[in-house]
Amino acid sequence: MSPLIEVSDLQQITSPNLVIVDASGPANAKYQFEDKHIPGAIFVDLNADLSEINDPSKGGRHPLPSSEKFGRTLSQLGITPNSHVVIYDHLGGGNAAARMWWMLKAQGHQKVQVLNGGFQVWENAGLTLISGQSKPRSTYNTYPTTDWQLAVIDLEDVIQVSKNKSQTIVDVREGYRYNGESEPIDMKAGHIPNATNIFFKDNLGEDGTFKSPDELKLMYKSITQKLENNEVIVHCGSGVTACHSILALAHAGLPLPKLYVGSWSEWSRNDLPVETNN
Repeated sequence: MSPLIEVSDLQQITSPNLVIVDASGPANAKYQFEDKHIPGAIFVDLNADLSEINDPSKGGRHPLPSSEKFGRTLSQLGITPNSHVVIYDHLGGGNAAARMWWMLKAQGHQKVQVLNGGFQVWENAGLTLISGQSKPRSTYNTYPTTDWQLAVIDLEDVIQVSKNKSQTIVDVREGYRYNGESEPIDMKAGHIPNATNIFFKDNLGEDGTFKSPDELKLMYKSITQKLENNEVIVHCGSGVTACHSILALAHAGLPLPKLYVGSWSEWSRNDLPVETNN
């Protein structure tokens, strides 16, 4: 199954197993959802449902919840292993549709896709939107979970890689943050030593949908061999938008990199070396 689904294809699905999820992540996301959302969608909260918020120096601002907690969340959302889950947000998948896609794939879920272009493409097509709250379909069985099956890497291993350059570290944040010009969220400006910058929004075309697989393969050509050798680490500010780039690589049919969930929010709080391009 393709990791992306087009609006026109979503409209054709009549299966009772379809679950549409709004995983928009800004602070006002719940109010945004209640103002207008795709019919049938249920709301997922990045902080409460897709993270285990604690001390950001130990895991970053959006560490993964335990797989058991995620399983309970899925059950509360009415999601079963047979569900066809389609996720969208208001940032082309970057906050936090791709994060939930990654989490479901990491639990071995088979039918999960991100709506290509997200909420904006649906709205711009003049399709129906509704307001108000939504109630998930109840499920009586807890979603069966295992350890995360997609590759992750922790702070200590990233520290070693930053020193010996044995793997490629890709920072997907915007260039001014990577360069160290300023930092709007975390403790310090700059980037992990020896990291390279590939901005996650460059995965998208001008219309807000993902570039074609061929365009993405060209864009990621410089790290393709490393990907094939399982020698790429992807991070962002807090392990959310990095999943957008992992989704793009999946769309391109390329091997998936390791996710450094703690990302810059963890690194910048641990008195570690910082590089800038100023």
